[in-house]
Amino acid sequence: EKRVFGRKPRYSRSGGDLPMMTELKRRPVTFGLLILTTIIFMAIQVFRFGNTTSSQTIFEFGGMYGLYLQYDPSQLWRLMTPIFVHIGWQHFLFNIFAIFVVGQLAEQVWGSWRFLILYLLSGIMGNVFTLFLTPDVVAAGASTSIFGVFAAITVAGYFGHNPYLKQMGQSYQALIVVNLIFNLFMPNVGLVGHIGGLVGGLLAAVFLPTLHEKNMFQTWQRLLAGGVYLLLTLGMIFLAL
Repeated sequence: EKRVFGRKPRYSRSGGDLPMMTELKRRPVTFGLLILTTIIFMAIQVFRFGNTTSSQTIFEFGGMYGLYLQYDPSQLWRLMTPIFVHIGWQHFLFNIFAIFVVGQLAEQVWGSWRFLILYLLSGIMGNVFTLFLTPDVVAAGASTSIFGVFAAITVAGYFGHNPYLKQMGQSYQALIVVNLIFNLFMPNVGLVGHIGGLVGGLLAAVFLPTLHEKNMFQTWQRLLAGGVYLLLTLGMIFLAL
């Protein structure tokens, strides 16, 4: 019988899983991200007749293109919107599955609002790295955020005391390494964005307290991590533009 954080899973009287509405209430951010990401992808399908791999289409629906941001800095909102835009069915389905799996765990560890902040900050940092290091590519996808959440769970598992979270942290650490190695041999994958997401997630895991171990890091460590995040983000944006 699987236990998570020392509590037995609950079941409905029908003997199956919890009803969908109950799951939505328990993990509102995870399912909200899944719904929003799906709506945007389907909107691209409808309004661009299934053409979800064109660079022009991805840009029009919110993708990152650093050279355009250099031309028009008012487009800085594109540091966030690429998180919800995907290039083709394979890209979309892979990331949707990853959000479903890792999102539920992370939302349980940090709580709904802090998980949402973690997810967005990781994605933004990934897109800042893309803007700074590879401004000539059109980039999109939730993998910047997903890598950040992987990194955050690894940090929480390493510095925390929960045995289940420690085991998951080790698993995600291995997953990160394997994915980064594969990324080296996949020219169409945004390795820079993934690394940026990892950096954002590592820093956010320090200054965003978990629900069960709020004193995992000292106050000065949280302030330092938050300061480093801001300096990195603002510094790279300033230098890129």
